Amino acid sequence: MDRQIIHLDLDSFFVSVERRINPKLNGLPVIVGGTSDRGVVSSCSYEARSFGVHSAMPMRMAKQLCPQAVVVKGDYEQYTYYSNLVTDIIKESMPLYEKTSIDEFYVDISGMDKYFGCYKMATELRQRIIKESNLPISFALSQNKTVSKVGTGEAKPNGQKLIPLGTEKEFLAPLSVKKIPMVGDKTYLQLRNLGIEKIKTLQEMPVKALQQVLGDNGISIWKKANGIDNSPIEPYNERKSLSTECTFEKDTIDMQHLNSVLVSMTEKLAYQLRSEEKLTACVTVKIRYSDFNTYTMQARIPYTAIDGILIEKVKELFNKLFQKRMLIRLIGVRFSHLIQGTYQFDLFNDTTEQMQLYAAMDKLRQRFGDKAVMRAVGLGLKKRDPNLFKG
Repeated sequence: MDRQIIHLDLDSFFVSVERRINPKLNGLPVIVGGTSDRGVVSSCSYEARSFGVHSAMPMRMAKQLCPQAVVVKGDYEQYTYYSNLVTDIIKESMPLYEKTSIDEFYVDISGMDKYFGCYKMATELRQRIIKESNLPISFALSQNKTVSKVGTGEAKPNGQKLIPLGTEKEFLAPLSVKKIPMVGDKTYLQLRNLGIEKIKTLQEMPVKALQQVLGDNGISIWKKANGIDNSPIEPYNERKSLSTECTFEKDTIDMQHLNSVLVSMTEKLAYQLRSEEKLTACVTVKIRYSDFNTYTMQARIPYTAIDGILIEKVKELFNKLFQKRMLIRLIGVRFSHLIQGTYQFDLFNDTTEQMQLYAAMDKLRQRFGDKAVMRAVGLGLKKRDPNLFKG
């Protein structure tokens, strides 16, 4: 059976949500991100892009390129709400879907052509999302994830595209190699230095030649350039989670020490989220007292993977939960409702310097271990509570 894969992408998602809330922004060059000059562009409208503005650009530079732009500080709570709204529509309508970020989805409707017609079904899904969310969304339908994702890029803004079976190579050939998923700035520069600009050139190259230049990554890029991608849809499951616990050597009520442990555990899990390119929307704190009674409390939050935001929420939940004033035997922290995500920094509050600091700290952890860098409150915990640093 031939596969039928839809890729859906909410166009300029943050900007679209802001325009839904405030229609006066329609037609204007809009930039969403940190409002200070030291902030970073998180998203921008097509009107702003025409001036050269793009995401991850320093806000100071964006304002210089487009001084007439309307700058809006982002609101993750609103974005999470609308992301969940669209997710629920897809969940109700489709048999198998994968949510790869806050605004991007894959849907497998293989075999549905016998009953409904796949392109008609995809079109009706898009129309329903637009009607119920009032947000623009684009999609492409093809036999695999790579071709559909590239197709969606060609369908934007607010459009749709069908790449019929057998036409994948023909569709990809005239496009820039930068359109291929996995081809970032560094790889693109390497390919351009070799005189490779169009996907057609990659299609005609021997795969071994590309492997010699790019290593094993070259094989994957060659396959994608030729429209070959057998990767499956990974079912979206909100019950996926990351968690850690600490059982104390001696039951304790030392608030300073408990605070240090909570911060260190949260910091460790936040790093794990970022290293796996995931975001969490639900935080849970667990307390087990000396009498072995166990209590938990959780809270939904906007999608994030940032230590500061998560630590603040963990502390808040712990303070609400810790009412008995009894000795504590165990505490735990869990992040759930996970999605794959690229919005790894709170671009609305963090400066470029803060983003660079997070990136530098994570690189040190990758090289020397996840305990190579930690907040000052975590120093000295290893000797006192070795269980905290297991696993």
